[in-house]
Amino acid sequence: MSTHTLVNLAAPISSGPGPGLFLRIIVISSIVGVCLLGWILVRAGRDN
Repeated sequence: MSTHTLVNLAAPISSGPGPGLFLRIIVISSIVGVCLLGWILVRAGRDN
């Protein structure tokens, strides 16, 4: 997919010009995903 196609698909999500809300959603979901992955790795590394 080209960048232009992705911007067109994300256009209904963002009400203003630029990435705005779409970029915030991507960043927040990435942070949540990293935290979840870290939590899973810490739990898997424990000696029960």
